[in-house]
Amino acid sequence: MAAIGERRITYDARGLAEPHAEAPRIAEIDGTTARFDAADLTIRTINLELRRLVYEEGVTDVVIDNPASRHSLGVGILTRCSITFNGSLGYFACGLIDGPEVHITGRVGWSACENMMSGVVVVDSNAGSLTGAAMRGGDLVVKGRVGARTGIDQKGGTIIVLGSAGSMTGFMMQRGRMIICGDVGPGLGDSMYDGDIYVAGAIKSLGIDCVPGEWTDADTELIERKFSNHGLGSPPAFQKFVCGKALYNYDSLEPAERKLVI
Repeated sequence: MAAIGERRITYDARGLAEPHAEAPRIAEIDGTTARFDAADLTIRTINLELRRLVYEEGVTDVVIDNPASRHSLGVGILTRCSITFNGSLGYFACGLIDGPEVHITGRVGWSACENMMSGVVVVDSNAGSLTGAAMRGGDLVVKGRVGARTGIDQKGGTIIVLGSAGSMTGFMMQRGRMIICGDVGPGLGDSMYDGDIYVAGAIKSLGIDCVPGEWTDADTELIERKFSNHGLGSPPAFQKFVCGKALYNYDSLEPAERKLVI
């Protein structure tokens, strides 16, 4: 038997799903706002209903109650809208999004906002490892702690962490900004290519080719603007770290020279 709200899919003679199968209709819609309870729904049903609301019904403000730490929720939303998850999400939350403003009142698991292109995501609690992996744009704000390799392969946008961050934060960072208010584990900015990392707390160790950077008025303006935009109060004092560019020509170095670099 299908779960509550699950759409019933019909199949053709080849065993393929009929393309005209209708998406579920679960939410209560009031103008441009909608709300539904995800407690008894599958991941597929939750995402289908969310997509129907923002793409077909023209809803711009969606509230989803009881997400219950399910994985892969809120992925692939490519339009401007407001989405609130009242609770925690699991792995791969809000990946591949382009435009929405998302508020998660709980915590998130691994790889939240992977390949995020634009928009804003605010997490009220902690986030797991690989937060903001390969992120390309937008603002990701985590008000708690984050795990290891946050911002790995980051290509743009801004990651703000009010708590501490784990090991290898900013690993292979290519562009963008990371603003970390707490302490950071070993290997900060290891093998980074470009971008800026700001840290207010203690740093266990810097990674390969991550070096202190020169502070400018543009850095002050950026920090103050981001804190103001997201209502984070007065920013603490930060240290800035950038790429030392010692690895830019790594492939052309002789073996003995490579040992000196690393």
